[in-house]
Amino acid sequence: MNLGTITTAMITPFDERGDLNAPEAARLAAWLVDRGNDGLVVAGSTGEGQTLDASERAVLIAAVKEAVAGRAAVIANAGTNSTRESVAAVREAEKAGADAILAVVPYYNKPTQSGMVAHFSAIAQVTPLPVMIYNIPGRTAANMLPETLLELARRHRNIAAVKESSGDLMQIGTILAQRDPAFRVYCGDDHLFLPCLAMGADGVVGVASHLCSREYVKMMQAFTSGNAAEAARIHLSLLPLIRALFATTNPIAIKWAMNRKGFAAGECRLPLDAMPQKLAAQLEPLIA
Repeated sequence: MNLGTITTAMITPFDERGDLNAPEAARLAAWLVDRGNDGLVVAGSTGEGQTLDASERAVLIAAVKEAVAGRAAVIANAGTNSTRESVAAVREAEKAGADAILAVVPYYNKPTQSGMVAHFSAIAQVTPLPVMIYNIPGRTAANMLPETLLELARRHRNIAAVKESSGDLMQIGTILAQRDPAFRVYCGDDHLFLPCLAMGADGVVGVASHLCSREYVKMMQAFTSGNAAEAARIHLSLLPLIRALFATTNPIAIKWAMNRKGFAAGECRLPLDAMPQKLAAQLEPLIA
């Protein structure tokens, strides 16, 4: 299955009581697809997935799936730091209509590389859906090495992709050099999208793409058509926005920005708190 090229890790809207706002999530999902996103990650880090309970995740996945009506892949986060809980979440996501599964390297536990192989094998074996592994050592305190990832892809045909957020271009390049051509590699850091494209990455799973997916589409088209200078111009023009969005813990800033864009995104759930006023003043002129 095509997991998309310009894929957004979508925020999860909450109402004034802090409860899931599924109708607003559906509205946002349709808007994102209209603006060029062909994939959406639901209930991931940006979607505050670790604060959602199982019933909320199921409702959210189903609402987004119905809203995009086949126009984009719906990739549901099912990763936790417990293999049993992750396996259960995979089954729930599949029942809710997800097109694919996102599963993060287990956080806090600091698993060994062999433990990662066992964890992701357990996930892959309980679903026919494509699985995208999410490697983000800055949040998990554990880095999946390229040889571990590639071994998992060899063992399980449905381990189909990686969202690489290590920030290590050597590591990402190693994966790209040694992968099977069918295995898809996504840049997981907005500021590295163009450098990853230059090495052969297949797309981005972004946060800034809530706001600049049209620019991302143009950048990718410019690059693939051989106009590297235009791709670089677009990339560099987006860096102030990307810098501001990640000046505090994600998704605080992007959720604030989507409220400013007219969506009832609500506040982040604790332990994430409010947008700093100084950062709001910096971000405001960048989201017009």
